[in-house]
Amino acid sequence: MILHTLSAAPDTPAFQHCLAQLQAADALLLMGNGVYAALVGAPAGQALGKACANLYVLDDDARTAGVAAQLGAGVTPVDFDGFVALSERYQRQIAWY
Repeated sequence: MILHTLSAAPDTPAFQHCLAQLQAADALLLMGNGVYAALVGAPAGQALGKACANLYVLDDDARTAGVAAQLGAGVTPVDFDGFVALSERYQRQIAWY
């Protein structure tokens, strides 16, 4: 079980590498430019939906980007306390930039 944090935009190699490493028991937290991957109807969002990992988005980053109301189904917004809770639940973390 790994917590993946992705701050890279969906059109970067980091996004593709992250997707390739996701397992069903993992979680992915989208932050920074990574929040754009969670948009309804976005090709990246469809790819994330097929990954079967637990999907989260850092709520402050989604609001700052102006996309908080456009997140796809199955994406759970979390605040900073939620980020800490995820870090405690998943003992390993990989950061993707």
